[in-house]
Amino acid sequence: MHHHAAESIGQADALLFGRVTYEMMEEAWRPPAPAGARPEWMEPFARTINAAKKYVVSSTLEQVGWNSELLRGDLGEAVQQLKQEPGQGLFVGGVQLPMALAELGLIDEYEFVVHPRLVGHGRTLFAGLSQRVDLELVNRLEFGSGAVAMQYEPRR
Repeated sequence: MHHHAAESIGQADALLFGRVTYEMMEEAWRPPAPAGARPEWMEPFARTINAAKKYVVSSTLEQVGWNSELLRGDLGEAVQQLKQEPGQGLFVGGVQLPMALAELGLIDEYEFVVHPRLVGHGRTLFAGLSQRVDLELVNRLEFGSGAVAMQYEPRR
């Protein structure tokens, strides 16, 4: 799965994170990692996410590092401007930011990874979405762990 995630991130022009996801990812992946902090098979993902350009949507952060730039102002306008730049596109992660982008109709493709583990807590993805978004399955990938990555595009 880390290999798949590294490939996905590597194909994007930049990553788009909200403050919470940015801080979590930076803490987990920004070098240097203490010796033995993660297994060797995670290193390709670590190198890929560290090299990636990142945009951070936040009204509370004053500055960011880790190859990142703050996005301020109107979210829709800022993301529309980024989407108009030439390239492969943006990769967004988190809970709150994807919800806001879905509300604005700015997500061109969704990827959901379902893990074979049940948990009884945590935020529910897209809870409270104001209108239904009909999706069409365009790709499916099964991992040896039992996890399944499913890619969808909005039906237009």
